[in-house]
Amino acid sequence: MNIRNHDIAALRRLDVAHHLPAQQDYKLIRDMGGSRIITRAEGATIIDGDGNRILDAMAGLWCVQVGYGREELAKAAYDQMRELPYYNSFFKTAPVPTVELAARLAGLLGPALPHIFFNNSGSEAIDTIIRLVRHYWSVKGEPARQIIIARDNAYHGSTIAGVSLGGMGPMRAQGGPLLPGFSHIMQPYPFNEGFGEGEDAFCARAVAALEARILELGPENVAAFIGEPVQGAGGVIIPPAGYWPRIEAVCRKYGILLVCDEVICGFGRLGSWFGFQHYGVTPDIVSMAKGLSSGYVPISAVGVAGHIVETLREAGGAFIHGYTYSGHPTAAAVSLANIDIIEREGLVARTRDETGPYLAAALQRLANHPLVGEVRSIGLLGAVEIVAEKGTNRRFGGKEGKAGPIVRDICIDKGVMVRAVRDTLVMSPPLTVTLAEIDRIVAVIGEALEAGAAALAAIEPA
Repeated sequence: MNIRNHDIAALRRLDVAHHLPAQQDYKLIRDMGGSRIITRAEGATIIDGDGNRILDAMAGLWCVQVGYGREELAKAAYDQMRELPYYNSFFKTAPVPTVELAARLAGLLGPALPHIFFNNSGSEAIDTIIRLVRHYWSVKGEPARQIIIARDNAYHGSTIAGVSLGGMGPMRAQGGPLLPGFSHIMQPYPFNEGFGEGEDAFCARAVAALEARILELGPENVAAFIGEPVQGAGGVIIPPAGYWPRIEAVCRKYGILLVCDEVICGFGRLGSWFGFQHYGVTPDIVSMAKGLSSGYVPISAVGVAGHIVETLREAGGAFIHGYTYSGHPTAAAVSLANIDIIEREGLVARTRDETGPYLAAALQRLANHPLVGEVRSIGLLGAVEIVAEKGTNRRFGGKEGKAGPIVRDICIDKGVMVRAVRDTLVMSPPLTVTLAEIDRIVAVIGEALEAGAAALAAIEPA
């Protein structure tokens, strides 16, 4: 492999001088002398400019399903760029791989979702869904159906529309005013919002919150309900048993469209191609991104039910929405090759039958640790809750978010990349992760909890 030589110190200076990284504290980046420079990656491992090898337990940002260094994906991009690097779909035209990918995705989604609209990111997919849902109801003669219900602490992208739809307080506090037409209900987060409550009782309460909000707003004003099958960026929040079928039943009762945001859960992450399949529901609209190309190129998609598209077709007239790079042929070619790898290597079934159960069992080794309030996982999504007092959900310093970053940073220093969502350590390793790598992830988290115990204790008030 040809490894380029980099002046890492110079790159870090340039990073501070010119680069504004996503979702970062710019003062912190400046004070630390620039970002960690990642130079290459292979398998489930990233390598930084100082030669540190870090096991990437986050698969990039929930997305590198097939691992790093796949020559097949690089070749797919190269071959397509030579043949047709780019063309649009505005002019009654469509590139070959774009059409092929639409058909391939329709086959994976199932017969209820035969239509695909392409975008470039999960955030753009959400914008598409907002516009599509409202346009659909207008065409159906119910233009008052404008409100989309989401959940507190939900992440649905970083555009103004995505933040307005999402329910993350810190994001919503910046860049206002937010857009109207969105409402939020409780999240199905038993550890935080139903601690000590029976699972069925908590589930009933979370589902009842949706029905109550629909009735409060007036069903005639509500367009859709949206949720991730498992909230990823919210902290790997796994809903209680029965939640999704009961949510679907409420949507059908009031004629509300059901939207599943599969940006994180899609493409095998839960051990099914899509999270809605795992939970046995049939949404009207599905967003996809991340694992669609394993993060190798930017692309996202929206799967749309036949009844929605038939309504638009019968009405006629353009859906005046889309992007310069919607259905980009190179991104589509890479995504097709990525799906080939997932299918050929049986990564969805492997996640369901081998690595997912192994991760769940491995995390149980941490369950009795005095700083751990709960471990949970589903497929290759996992979470470790850090608490100040065993047997409770009390946080260090009486406020969420103080302990998680301390333990996360120790994990990274020890060579495992995890993420801290407030006081929850979360992970989503590549679907190609080995059992030995899972063991290492869990072992390092345990070591980090021990190493951080003194610093965590210092947070507690005297």
